[in-house]
Amino acid sequence: MNACSPPETEGPATDSGPVPEKPAQPVTLNALDVAGNLQLTQGMIDDFVAKNGDVISKVTYTKATAPELVGKIKAQQDAGRVDIDLVLTGVDGLAAGIDQGLWLPLLPTHASRLTGMGNYLPGAANMQKLAGDHGVTVTYYPSGPLIEYLPARVPTPPASAQALLDYAKANKGAVQYARPSNSGPGRTFLMGLPYLLGDSDPKDPVNGWAKTWAYLKELDAQITLYPSSTSETMKNLANGSAKIILSTTGWDINPRVLGTVPKEAKVGTLEGFHWVTDAHYAVVPKGVSTDKQAAVLGLLAWMLTPEQQAKAYDKGYFYPGPAIKDVPLSMAPADSQQAIQEFGRPEYEKLIADNPLEVPLDAKALVAAFDRWDREIGGSKVKK
Repeated sequence: MNACSPPETEGPATDSGPVPEKPAQPVTLNALDVAGNLQLTQGMIDDFVAKNGDVISKVTYTKATAPELVGKIKAQQDAGRVDIDLVLTGVDGLAAGIDQGLWLPLLPTHASRLTGMGNYLPGAANMQKLAGDHGVTVTYYPSGPLIEYLPARVPTPPASAQALLDYAKANKGAVQYARPSNSGPGRTFLMGLPYLLGDSDPKDPVNGWAKTWAYLKELDAQITLYPSSTSETMKNLANGSAKIILSTTGWDINPRVLGTVPKEAKVGTLEGFHWVTDAHYAVVPKGVSTDKQAAVLGLLAWMLTPEQQAKAYDKGYFYPGPAIKDVPLSMAPADSQQAIQEFGRPEYEKLIADNPLEVPLDAKALVAAFDRWDREIGGSKVKK
């Protein structure tokens, strides 16, 4: 890399040319979060800005839903004016953007600047493969799918996919999950079902999910609405309008920490359970200047250090959260340690150790699964 290359100041190809080691002058970064990732990483980012004012003068934060992401970025790129420099996204937005060719390839060109990627946990390293060259894994967790319920309302929770369906039939409207394209637990359930049902190819939603699509249709007949966000399902569990919801480790712990869901809520797995892992990624849209790319790379290198990764424990939102090895809970901020000691579940350690870890669908397959779910299963019943 030629650190002395002059920054480009005009012309449409603002993302081309060598990326300097640092920007010629401090830049303002505009970050868009479509995954709730800032709950885990804003502390890391703000800390970097506070200590590296010669690289980033400030960061502006905006939030949107994952289904809005592609249209928002594409409109800016088509207009030749990209105002979003960094996107923090889950697998859903990552996949949709790869499918549309929206992201700049960060790897392998800049791998030497992102040495923390060499310390990924095995599950996080597998999640990184889904990003190809286009994104960097910044947080990771085993995810789910888990069922969540209040024991007072569901004293004998279902222990298999068939039992869950039977419960739904006996209690119309009581089982709930959010639209998969905008919900971690929703898409984890979608991708976890082929393992629970013994489908022919869990990685092929088009040709290998015959049992899964049949099951989802049968379950859909018992579901009155699909919330557009996971947080709505949590509120519905608390108020009793839903009795069993689909959840994940983080969505189990964090809403109980926050008081959205009663502390006494329990979780369970279904027979044949495989974890479908999840991660959040940093991606850079095509059209971002080389100076801003330099700033993003410096920021990402910082975020992948153990000291910063420890902040990803948060209050259990993406439990555990760190994407790299050797980041014990004892390194986390005191409030994170306290929250997880009080609201975490000792059984998670054994569940993570004793059950298979599966990566989610790749970009093309995930887009196909979301599309089919919207068309054939629940799109018409999504609560706006």
